[in-house]
Amino acid sequence: MDAQVTPLLERIDARERELGTPADQLRTQIDELAARLRELDEEIGNLAVTRKTLLALPPTAPDPADPPPVQPAYQQILGVFADAAGPMRARDLCERLDLDVMPKNIESTRHKLKRLVSLGVLAEREPGLFARRRP
Repeated sequence: MDAQVTPLLERIDARERELGTPADQLRTQIDELAARLRELDEEIGNLAVTRKTLLALPPTAPDPADPPPVQPAYQQILGVFADAAGPMRARDLCERLDLDVMPKNIESTRHKLKRLVSLGVLAEREPGLFARRRP
């Protein structure tokens, strides 16, 4: 070999050794990152399947332990029941609410009472007799 080429070849060898360690470290990091990326992709896939499954389920009825929010129109009725000693009929409630005791007012009040029963807020002890639901 030529005397001028030998020093160049030695420098190339030294540089290759110098670059080998960082290159190996980067390859290790790439392998670790690729493995972590596979784990994350798998978890993302699982979440997508879970979302799809949940969206396919039929709707559930509300939990009776969580009473639904009551509209302001029904607040007066519930206020009367809060102070009532016992069950009441629609006619009694009309009197307590200072409504004219007329068929249209009684029927409207009865309708509201039935609605509160269907929401689980009140109970109908016997036909036409309404009371607060017992816990």
